[in-house]
Amino acid sequence: MRLPATAHTSRPWRIHEIAPDFRLEDVWALPTPGGRDDLPYLVHQIADGSGDISSPTYRLLFAIRWKLGRLLGWDKAGDGLGTRVRTLRDRLPADLREAPRGPDPRSVPFTSVYQLPDEWAAEVANRTVHAVMHIGWVPDEAGGYRGQMAVLVKPNGRFGAVYMAAIKPFRYLGVYPALLRAVGRTWQANAAERNAG
Repeated sequence: MRLPATAHTSRPWRIHEIAPDFRLEDVWALPTPGGRDDLPYLVHQIADGSGDISSPTYRLLFAIRWKLGRLLGWDKAGDGLGTRVRTLRDRLPADLREAPRGPDPRSVPFTSVYQLPDEWAAEVANRTVHAVMHIGWVPDEAGGYRGQMAVLVKPNGRFGAVYMAAIKPFRYLGVYPALLRAVGRTWQANAAERNAG
């Protein structure tokens, strides 16, 4: 379920001090009910790339995106982290530099920035945008906790802004619905295994 921006901006996340120049693009409630200390399970699930996103629309959209990226040179190494843009790790205060960094996702080109008991941030950069996937762990309405995903972006000039505007309908219609369903299915399957063990 899509959430208002305040679901992210009203919380005392550390990402606010690290990426104040990034625009909040989206906030989503993740179907991942759990306990107070369950964020590491969600981080592992996302980083591991577990969960089959079986939506043909989702797969088609990403196939098109990666093909365009290759053809138009959007994803060259020289346009990414440490070259076109500095990694957000360079902005971390001392306490976060010393905290666990968290795992790098295997199935998407993100790099982990930091991981805390209630939040994890990973970043990606290419010729179009520098973006952050922020996963928070928040109290839910049932007295437990759940994941919350925020996407923060810093488009690369006019081209990046036009690109972000052009893909917005595809993200809402094809990407996010399939992603949330897959996250929820995998979370439930993993929770059943954790509870059985």
